[in-house]
Amino acid sequence: MLTNGKTLTKYRLNGLDEDVGSIKEFFFDDKYWTVRYLVVNTGNWFNRKQVLISPYFLGNVDHTLEFINVNLRTDEIKNSPPVESKKPVSRQYEQSYYDYYGAPVYWGGPYAWGSFPTLNHDRESWKSIKKEESSWDPNLRSSDDVSGHSIHASDGEIGQVDDFIIDDESWTIRYLVIDTRKWLPGKKVLISPQWIDRISWDDSKVYVNLTQDSIRNAPEYDKDSIVTREYERELHGYYKRQGYWAEEPVGTEYSRRV
Repeated sequence: MLTNGKTLTKYRLNGLDEDVGSIKEFFFDDKYWTVRYLVVNTGNWFNRKQVLISPYFLGNVDHTLEFINVNLRTDEIKNSPPVESKKPVSRQYEQSYYDYYGAPVYWGGPYAWGSFPTLNHDRESWKSIKKEESSWDPNLRSSDDVSGHSIHASDGEIGQVDDFIIDDESWTIRYLVIDTRKWLPGKKVLISPQWIDRISWDDSKVYVNLTQDSIRNAPEYDKDSIVTREYERELHGYYKRQGYWAEEPVGTEYSRRV
């Protein structure tokens, strides 16, 4: 199901033995636009205020009761490598994280999930994975940090990033929610990461290969409505772009100025 990120931050995370906490934000990579970690506020159930939970350990998402199942015990989470909340997630930390949990590193192969093109929850299959020579270098981004980045069409600025639409089965970011209120009072629209031309992270700018008029006249996004496949077909048809559901998952290649 496609859900906006702000909605997911309201959900509780249920571990195998007790409540884990709530989502503060998430880290995603800017190649496959896939969520790599949920940043979880744990409250008072142990000393650390925040922990990272990989989608490898996420179960079903209950949108009625507003919770996400986590296939970990609290003692496993308590003993996981500590994360420094004020510093970026380093490769060294990530390696220690996956070593601790015995999970395959997501960058250790040619696909979005390393050796797997889709998210694999089967722990037994992880044991047979060999280290791939064909790895890639992820650049993790914070959803909080990227929110507010300005969106530039081919002929000028048109809005800013307001939220993200996430597939809560694959944990792929399907769309950026763009707020265009400076130009179109009250209107929000969706843009696929596949339509991004380049990004200047230092300047907090995202450039898309679409015109201002095309974005201005795009189907409106209502944050209180579910993003259905019918709406997606209308959106992709409007932009004359093939839907991601008809394609194999591929990495996005564009200029990343950091």
